[in-house]
Amino acid sequence: MLRSRLTFKALLGAAALAAVAVANPSAALDPAVTRASATAAVPAVTAADRVLGRADAPVTVIEYASFTCSHCAHWTNDVLPQFKARYIDTGKVRLVFRDMPTPPAQIAATAAGIARCAAPNRFFDVAHSLMSGQAAAFEKGDARDWFAAAIAASGRTQEQIETCMKNPATSQALQAEVDGAVAAGVTGTPSFFVNGRRVSDHSLEALSAAIDPLIRTR
Repeated sequence: MLRSRLTFKALLGAAALAAVAVANPSAALDPAVTRASATAAVPAVTAADRVLGRADAPVTVIEYASFTCSHCAHWTNDVLPQFKARYIDTGKVRLVFRDMPTPPAQIAATAAGIARCAAPNRFFDVAHSLMSGQAAAFEKGDARDWFAAAIAASGRTQEQIETCMKNPATSQALQAEVDGAVAAGVTGTPSFFVNGRRVSDHSLEALSAAIDPLIRTR
């Protein structure tokens, strides 16, 4: 089991963040719950979203992911570099990252909180740190160094991260993303939507098959 005892007191208080944010994901991962709630469209992109790519890109890909999800780490570490080179760097796609914390609850919500509290334009640096270091953290069974590396990539001081994570707005924003995911029928991570339509296979080939026709029609 991954140790959740942290080196600074604000993250010890992240249990409250986890309790709010992961209460619904645990239900969301229950098919009996999602079948009843999968009627809403995926929430539209807003200024609160974390976006990689040009704002005027013709295709929007929304990813729901968890920093404790091994499949999410695989996608970020192995698929995203190719995806970014093919679509994001060329201005064809903007990638929107949204949180959907999965067990262990406190670890996932704490990681999400650190990333949310990063300096402007540093979210994806923190996400990369968390995803690339996930396997080692789980193998070690201790999240403290993993969190410390994420904070180092955040462009914020430890004190600033602590203050941000204590702010109720942080947990409220995380909960809003979880609620939106549940309403849109997300049942696992990673989950992808291409211009609002769900793509069940998160391989590069499947995403390309959904994206390329949208680009060709422009």
